[in-house]
Amino acid sequence: MHATESLATHARVRSSDPFVVGHRGACAYRPEHTIASYELAIDMGAEFIEPDIVVTSDGALVARHENELSRTTDVATRPEFADRRTTRRVGRKRRTGWFAEDFTLAELRTLRAVERHPDLRPLNTAYDGHFGVLTLEDVVEIARRRSTPQRQVRVLAELKKPSWSAERGQPMTELVAAELRRLDATAPDGPVVLQSFDTAGLRRLRADLGDDGPTMFQLVDKPGCDDHLLTNAGLRAVSTYAQGIAPSVDRILLRDADDRMTGVSDLVARAHGAGLSVVPWTLAAENTFLPLHLRSSDDPAAPGDALGAARLLLALGVDGIITDNPDVVVAAVAELQASPARSVAA
Repeated sequence: MHATESLATHARVRSSDPFVVGHRGACAYRPEHTIASYELAIDMGAEFIEPDIVVTSDGALVARHENELSRTTDVATRPEFADRRTTRRVGRKRRTGWFAEDFTLAELRTLRAVERHPDLRPLNTAYDGHFGVLTLEDVVEIARRRSTPQRQVRVLAELKKPSWSAERGQPMTELVAAELRRLDATAPDGPVVLQSFDTAGLRRLRADLGDDGPTMFQLVDKPGCDDHLLTNAGLRAVSTYAQGIAPSVDRILLRDADDRMTGVSDLVARAHGAGLSVVPWTLAAENTFLPLHLRSSDDPAAPGDALGAARLLLALGVDGIITDNPDVVVAAVAELQASPARSVAA
């Protein structure tokens, strides 16, 4: 069977209702990638929890926003690791700090998580130091433990720069494929869905795990980056290895340079026409992340009308929303489910 034919019959992530993805858990309320953040997202009603995955020096897959650790852990305060501080080019950026690939899993297990946005989310700093670093296996275990016959909780794992890791001798895609097989998590409707900005990495995983392997999403950055992926030809190409796209919200709710919303795009309809689900990232409630007309004030950390943004995205037909505030999107989905128009259509 040709790859495009096989993927066309691949199990869909979405059922009849849009789903909610807890971005790094419920990171608006707890430090990201902690057990508290993931558990709270599930408690709020998220169907997916979303870890970012990086690789340690001994090949372990751990949940951190990026491979540089100083913004999300207490590594900078640990004298035993002072000599690990270094400067390194990661992708297009040159960074100075402490990097996951220079630590073993056992060493990372000694670190404690801290809030990445203390200025925007000062209440979260009360949890600094309370939680440790989790592996992909740990996150899958949380999802499985919290799943019930009535509600499956799944993991939407973002692979951070797998091609860059491979160039440094850490074959992330091979490690991920092996780990998913070990966890019995390779089925299209299984506990793990994969996503990445790295097209080559996703293609390698599709070739390794097969057309009947895990569901995959192609992440797409804000306008100006990888625009070719969202042309009609690009969407057709994505459909040969992935079941969906995860574009920046700004690809759908269009803004000008002053953050004024200028309209909406036709991306959702075009992607659906190519057989792809659409799950945009990242809806967050603070004013700084919202279009100007949805902000409540000039205070970047104050909550704006994230519910209004969620309603707009759902009205445009997205299949799910990746969000720092799962409770807000769960409320918007509940409104959609209860709407008279939807009841009549059903």
